[in-house]
Amino acid sequence: MTELRLPRIAFGIGCAVLALLAGIAVTDASSCNRRDALGTARVLAVDAALFPRVGLKNFPETLPLADHEIVLTFDDGPRTPNTDKVLAALAQECARATFFLVGRSSAEFPELVRRMAAQGHTVAHHSWSHPMMSKISFEQAKEDIERGIAAVEMALNGVSTKMPSTPFFRFPYFDATPATLDLLQARGIVVFGADLWASDCENITPEQELTILIERLEAARKGIILLHDAQTRTAAMLPAFLRYVHQNGYRIVHLVPAAAKSAEAPLTSWHHAFPQ
Repeated sequence: MTELRLPRIAFGIGCAVLALLAGIAVTDASSCNRRDALGTARVLAVDAALFPRVGLKNFPETLPLADHEIVLTFDDGPRTPNTDKVLAALAQECARATFFLVGRSSAEFPELVRRMAAQGHTVAHHSWSHPMMSKISFEQAKEDIERGIAAVEMALNGVSTKMPSTPFFRFPYFDATPATLDLLQARGIVVFGADLWASDCENITPEQELTILIERLEAARKGIILLHDAQTRTAAMLPAFLRYVHQNGYRIVHLVPAAAKSAEAPLTSWHHAFPQ
């Protein structure tokens, strides 16, 4: 996997910004059939003006997550039957995730895109054809990004538009260029890297993937996790990983655009979502 490596600097954030991006706790009892499910601890509204690029494997800063808070993100879907299995595993645990979708696949499986949204997940963008952006011209890269956004929006909302309803984007292979980064920042689109991943594009078993992911999570203790819902091994591994997360006190944080914050539930305490 190709990484975009930028200088890593110490990341600090003031109380005012934390207040602005305050998480919204979600009470699972009203929306989850299983009272013992992992659930979703809170919703974090992400403002592109404050966090234009996030993920410590790729950029100098990441999202303001507390110890044992994780964000589940999935790339390269939708792709049946693996995405179906990933959605089923998340639904079983009432856990919400962010899916960075390839436009070409979204056009092929629009019902899966709509199902993601219907189940409360965030639908984000991952280009049209999954190219290495540094290997093509800026105009080709721009066209591929915009075509991908339009395809996902068509699948999701029935409207082909270059303006994403969720302004979140992750570059295929993390292969951005200064020009494409500037393009997305100018349009108010958050570019996502990751804080850790499971190496699930490599030729490993689901058991090996689970071991790798747990080891990296225990070292980091929090962060944006990258997985691939198109991968058979990840679909097979995910239920066991979600059980591990639940049993070891990790909490799921669900991401939404800052503009969507007002549509979420009012602020409540974490102890209400996770009674002691």
